[in-house]
Amino acid sequence: MRPTILNPLFADITVLPGIGPKIAALIGRVIGPRVVDLIFMPPANVIDRSARPTIAEASHGQLATFLVTVDHHNPPPKGRRLPYKVVCSDETGFLTLIFFHARSEYLLKTLPEGKKRLVSGKIEEFNGERQMVHPDYITDPEKPEDMPLYEPVYPLTAGLSAGVMRKSVVNALKRAPELPEWQDAAWLSKHQWVDWHAALEELHKPTNQTDLSPLTPIRKRLAYDELLANQLALMLIRKARIKTTGRAIAGNGSLRAKANKALTFDLTNAQKHVLKEVFDDMKSPERMVRLVQGDVGSGKTIVAFLAMLNAIETGAQAAFMSPTEILARQHMESLAPLATATGITLEILTGRDKGQARNEKLQRLAAGEIDILIGTHAIFQETVVFHDLAIAVIDEQHRFGVHQRISLTQKGPRPDLLVMTATPIPRTLALTAYGDMEVSQITEKPPGRKPIDTRTIPLSRISDVIEGVKRAVAKGEQVYWVCPLVEESDILDVTAVEERFETLKSELGDRVGIVHGRMSGPDKDAVMENFFDGAISVLIATTVIEVGVNAPNATIMIIEHAERFGLAQLHQLRGRVGRSDKKSSCLLLYKAPLGETATARLKILRETEDGFIIAEEDLRLRGAGDLLGAAQSGFPQFKLADLSVHGELLAAARDDAKMIIERDIELKGERGKALRVLLYLFNRDDAVKLLSAG
Repeated sequence: MRPTILNPLFADITVLPGIGPKIAALIGRVIGPRVVDLIFMPPANVIDRSARPTIAEASHGQLATFLVTVDHHNPPPKGRRLPYKVVCSDETGFLTLIFFHARSEYLLKTLPEGKKRLVSGKIEEFNGERQMVHPDYITDPEKPEDMPLYEPVYPLTAGLSAGVMRKSVVNALKRAPELPEWQDAAWLSKHQWVDWHAALEELHKPTNQTDLSPLTPIRKRLAYDELLANQLALMLIRKARIKTTGRAIAGNGSLRAKANKALTFDLTNAQKHVLKEVFDDMKSPERMVRLVQGDVGSGKTIVAFLAMLNAIETGAQAAFMSPTEILARQHMESLAPLATATGITLEILTGRDKGQARNEKLQRLAAGEIDILIGTHAIFQETVVFHDLAIAVIDEQHRFGVHQRISLTQKGPRPDLLVMTATPIPRTLALTAYGDMEVSQITEKPPGRKPIDTRTIPLSRISDVIEGVKRAVAKGEQVYWVCPLVEESDILDVTAVEERFETLKSELGDRVGIVHGRMSGPDKDAVMENFFDGAISVLIATTVIEVGVNAPNATIMIIEHAERFGLAQLHQLRGRVGRSDKKSSCLLLYKAPLGETATARLKILRETEDGFIIAEEDLRLRGAGDLLGAAQSGFPQFKLADLSVHGELLAAARDDAKMIIERDIELKGERGKALRVLLYLFNRDDAVKLLSAG
C-alpha cells in the first residue's frame, strides 16, 4: 500500500482549485493526470519583469515594467475591430496602452484617469509612438505583490493558457507534504543540498536562465532522488530474482555440435565469449536474465539459437519472440536450415494463425512436439501453453521494459530469459533500463564484412542520385530508399514516401516497391518478400525497415532528409546494407543549410561504424529527452534527471543503492522506511512489493 502521506500528491489534478475535467484533460496531455506530475515538471523558461526603465529608456521589443500616470482614455472606437487606447505617461514621455475587443467599463475601473499604475508587457514602436498591446499586468503600485517579478514558464498545449498552468503548479505545491529524509546525511552535507520539500519549492521559483540549468544544486538534489529510486528498484528486482531458484540447464552439446558443423562461417571470439557467459548462466541454479547487445550484423541470432539448443538438449523447449511479424518470419526462414541440420522442430505462431491451424499448433506445443516456437509477443498469451519452456529469447526489444520482464517471469516454471538488442545503448541508459540484468556485448562483426562507404549529399543533387540508382539496378543490385513521412505535410518540407515512389516508378517501373506503417501486415510482408526474392530492386520505405530486416543482396541505403533522423536511427538504417561480402554504400541526403547538431551527427556517421560510440555521441548531442522518444519507449522516462548531464549522479546512485541493499535489504531501518516512501513517490511500486515486509 502507498503510504497515506503521499495521497495528496497522487490525487487527480481535478482536486486543485479551478481545474475541471476539460482543463484536467489538457494538463494531462502535456504532463500527466496527477498532482505529483505537476510538481515534478521543471519550468522550461522564466519571464523576468524586474527591468524598470523609464518610457524614454525602454527599447523596442523589451519586456519591462513601468510606473505610469493614467492621463486619459480616448473615446471608445466605433467599430469592433478598432483598438481602445489609454494614454499614460511618466516624466520622460508617453506610452499608449492598446486593447482589442475591450470593455470600456472594465478598463475605466482598472486604469482610472489621474491615478498611478504599474504596467508590465512588451514595448513596441508604431508611427513614432511608444505603445504596449494588451499589458500582461496592470496593478496598483500600493500592491506590488499582485505582479510577480519572475514567472516560471511551463510546457503548454492548444487551449491551455500559461496563467492556468502556473496557478495549477502553485496549488499543486501546496499539497506537497514534508517527507522523511531518505538521503544520507553526510552525502547531503557534502553537496550542501537542501531537503526535498525546499528543493521542490525552489525548483519552481527561477529568477534567471541559470536557475533553469539541470546542474543547479536544487535540480541535482531532485535528480538524484529520482535516479536513486530507479537504481534501488532495479537492485531489489535483481535481488529478488537471484533469490528465486530457476533450473540448472546444461545440455550434452550434441545438437550444438551439429549446428556448428552446418554453419558456413566460424563464430567470432566475441560470440564465443558471450556464449560462455550465457551457458554459465544457464548452468547455474539461479534464473538467467541477460541482455546481449550487439551492433547490427554482429551475429546475435546464432548466439540465441545455440542457447536455445542447449535447453533443447535437456528435453525442454524454447521461445523466440520478435517485435514484428516480418522479423518473426525472417527468423523462421534463416533458422530453418539449421533446424533441419540439427533435427529439431521449429514452428511459427503469429496473428495470422487462426482457427484449426492455430489450435493444432497449440496442441503440438503443449504436447512438447515443437522444440522452438517463434512469434510476436502474442506467444505469451494465456492460451499459449508450453510443455516445458526452459528459455525465452526476446529479439530487438529495447521497447520491452522492466515491468514486462517481471510479468514474463511469472509465466511457466521460471524460464531463463535472453534479451537481445541491435540498438547500441549508452551506458547510462543501459544502467537505468537494464540494471536488473546481466549485460553482454558482441563487439566484433563476422569476418568478410566490408566497411560501408558513407557519404553526405545535398538534396539539390537528387537527380544524380536517381541516375546512380538506375545504374546499380541495371547491375542487379538492390537499393533501400528511406523517407521520413508517409504523405506530404504542410508543416515539414519533406518528400513523402508516396511521391518518391511515383518518381522512381516512372523511371524503373515494376522494379520499385513501397512499404510504410499505414499498410496492413500482409501487404507489407508481400512487398518485403518480393524484395528478399529479388523481384523488387528498389524498396521505398519509412523507418519500418529500421529494425532487423535482412536482405543480403541490398548494397545501397539512401536516407532522404537525413538531418531529420537521430544518430542511432541513422546507424540502424545504415546497418540494413553491408550484410554480405559485397561493397556497400550509404548516401545521406540532406537539405542545406545544416544546423550545428545535424552537421555533427552526419560527420560522426561518416567517421565510424561503431554503434556504441555512435550511441554515446547521440546522447551527448540530443540529450536523453529526445533520445527517449517513441523509438526507445522501453526506457524509463525521467522528469527531473537528465542522463546526458547527470551521468555522475547515476553512478553515485548505483553505488548508494548497492550499499543500501547490503546493509538493509528489507528497508526496515530508519533510512530504509524513508526509502520506501521514495520508491512509491517515483512509482516504483513493483520493487516495494518484492520486499518480504512490503
